[in-house]
Formats: sequence, C-alpha cells, structure tokens
Amino acid sequence: MVHHSVQLNRRTLLRGAGVALALPYLNAMEGAVKGNSDAVTKPAPKRFMATYISYGVYQPDGPSGIPRKNKDGQYEHHEWSWWPQGDLGGIKSFNKSTEPFKELKNDLTYLRGLDHKGGYKLGGHSSGDVFLTGADMAEGEPTNNISIDQLMAKHLGHQTRHNSLVMGTEGGTGSYQRSKTMSHRGPGKAIPSMHKPQEIFSQLFNPYGDKGVEQVRLDLKRDASILDLLMEDSKSFHASLGVEDKRKMDEYLESVREIEKRVERTSQWTHTQMPDVDTKGLNLEVDHKGGPHEYIRVMYDLAYLAFVTDQTRFATYMTESEQSSSSELWNYANYALGYTGATHDIAHKRPAEFSGQWDRWRNENHAYFLKRLANTQEGDGTMLDNTIVLYGSAHPHASHSGYNYPLQLAGGKNMGFKHGYQHEFVDDKKVPLTNLFVTMLQAMDIPVDKFADSTGTLNQLLRA
Repeated sequence: MVHHSVQLNRRTLLRGAGVALALPYLNAMEGAVKGNSDAVTKPAPKRFMATYISYGVYQPDGPSGIPRKNKDGQYEHHEWSWWPQGDLGGIKSFNKSTEPFKELKNDLTYLRGLDHKGGYKLGGHSSGDVFLTGADMAEGEPTNNISIDQLMAKHLGHQTRHNSLVMGTEGGTGSYQRSKTMSHRGPGKAIPSMHKPQEIFSQLFNPYGDKGVEQVRLDLKRDASILDLLMEDSKSFHASLGVEDKRKMDEYLESVREIEKRVERTSQWTHTQMPDVDTKGLNLEVDHKGGPHEYIRVMYDLAYLAFVTDQTRFATYMTESEQSSSSELWNYANYALGYTGATHDIAHKRPAEFSGQWDRWRNENHAYFLKRLANTQEGDGTMLDNTIVLYGSAHPHASHSGYNYPLQLAGGKNMGFKHGYQHEFVDDKKVPLTNLFVTMLQAMDIPVDKFADSTGTLNQLLRA
C-alpha cells in the first residue's frame, strides 16, 4: 500500500471543546524541498513551564522535607504526604494527595533535598523570590538575578511572537522579599506577572486591540524614530557627565535599548498572521475569589493555548506568593476549600482535615495542565514530551526553613529526561538546585556550564 504524505498549512484550524486554534507543529506541516518528494519536517519546539505553590506542602512523615526511615531502612509514609509512596529509584503507588498524578506516573519524577543556598537566610517567606534564580540576595547579591525562564527566552525567545509568558495569581512584581513573580530579566529587573485572564488572552491573541495592522506599523515606525532621537541626543552630553550621572544615564539608555528591541520585534511580527482562537468555553472574567477552581484552570488553559499556538515557549505561573497578607489571597484556601482562617495558617498549624486536601486541590489543577499536554499529539510524541515542567515550593512542611524544596519534574522525554523515579539529594549527595537548572538549560540546547552556584549537572535524570 502506498502512503501519500499530507501537507498541512500552519494556519489550519482545529475546532473542538469550544476553542478554535492554530495547529501545533505536525509532521505534515508545509515545507517540501523543491525537487524532492519528501517533505522537510520541522522539529517540535522545546518548551519550559514553572509553577510555584507557596507555604510549602504537607509532609507529616518526616522533618524538613525528608521522610523518616524505619528500622528496616524503608521510608515511612503517610496517606496525605505530598510525596508518592515508594523507595528511592521508583514510584510504588500514589496516595490521597498525589493521586491526581496517577495516570502520569511514567511522565514525572520527584526530587528531594534540592534547594538554593542563597535562600537559606531569606527564610521561608522570601525564598520564593529566588526559586528560579538561585541568587544570594541575603548576602552576595543586592538584587535578584536572571531567572532560568528568562535565560531561555534570551537565547530562544526570538523564535516566537512573545519571548515568554509571566503569570501570577496576585499580579505585579511585589517587592524585595515579597515577590509576586518568579521571572527576572537580570539584576534588579523583576518582570510583572499578569493575573487577569482577559488581559493575558488579549496580550497573546489580540495585542493590537481595535487597530489595524497598518496603523500599528505606522505607530511603531513613529516610536522607533523617537527612540532614535533620544539615543542621538544622549550621546551629545554623555561624555561631560560625572561618574554617578554616567551610571544613571547608562541605566536609562539600557532601558531605551530594551524598548527599541521590543519595538523592532513587534514590527517584525506584524507580518505574521495571528492565530485564530475562539474564547467560547473560556471564562476570561473569572477571578480566584468568585471561582478559584475555574480561575486556576483558565490560567493553565492560557498557558496551554500559548504553547499549542506557538505564541511563546516559556512560561511561569506563581499561584500564590509567600506574602499575601495584604491581598485577598490570604484567604485563598477559604475560597477553594472552605477553610476558616488564613491560607498561611495551614502551613503552620497543619490541620489534618485540610493540609493534605489543600495539596490535593493544587495537585489536581496542576495534573489537569500536564494531562492537556500529554493528550496533545505532537511530532513523534506529545506536547508533554517536548515541554519541561517544574512544579514545587521553596520550603518544606511547616518549618518555612528554605531547605529541601518539594519538587516535581515532568515532561521533556524528547529532550532526554527519564521518569517514574524518586531521587534524593541529602548528606553526602547534597548538590544545589541550580545543578538541575544547568541540566534543563543544556536540554534546551542553551550552551551553559554554570548557573548561579551550580557545581555540575544531574545526569541521573537523563537517559543514558
């Protein structure tokens, strides 16, 4: 039987579940070489997503995130522990808390004992600030440094319309030791997280608003001319400034150059057709108070749509900050579960009837996102095979210590990761969390040997 190759256009739409969207990368995409009957298949894109949960997780079977061992050397296990059942080297079974991930057993790995030394003195309420940066803000670095998602975006973000997507349930940047975002461009440059679904959708799929493309191009051309004049004028008096004024001026000019790059980037992408996405079935007006379950699912849906339409390949989602006392998120668990008291209190009081249930609620929502990726075919695998997903918190059970982060790593099989295991990095096996970052960066084909305080890679997470 002769199998004929089907050629599909990237603008072909899929319609289902109330959403119409551009197809992801498929083997049948257009791109045949002239004079050659075989089509050139474009490799599926490599992606990264990080989701942060605050105030740690429920780990009643051991202190500081490391389960106790019984007299036979086996790990004790609690039915509501954040960790699945099993000895090191394998996942035996999933308990009440981890059950939402049961179908994904062969697509994820649990990591114990990794953390950032730079977060120790910040304490549990602030170590979320450095979750993706590994910066030593308490001593070595006066400001936060670049996060791994932004380093990825710096190298590869030009390949998509948006170099990254930064989301948070509270929005904004917060402040020193009270961050509302995980993403940072570099020293002292936090990227505000977006928390309103409608605004996120509009930025991704309707960035020009009611303006036509020609009007947008004219506006961008005008903006570019103004920026050119600013740069030219600054050169005329820069040499006559004092040392401190030169430093301030250089910082200002760097900001202008960043705006120039964004203007140029936007101008280039006006020549590429926007994907068609129907909002039917998406409640873009929901908020965490009115519908916490629907809200977090919509945020994950937006990340999925951004990935599947290739609007961006790098995303972060800070579901809660570690400092929510001044916002409604202080009562998030009340909205989600009916818990009477501040969400933060669960982390300290650890009530048995809510602690594990709170983790399970968060796990159910994250598993929902992973399953969407796993159920979407792409190339010779799934979207999850081409996406590295990091999920966890910056401190363990109740202590707020900043040691031994609870971490789950999923996806990335097509980048060499192997799953279905639990790994422990304690005592003489202790290494920095940034070793995982270097491993992920290299898997994304970014030429780095070091990130923050890294000492190597975690090759045991990769196929031989």
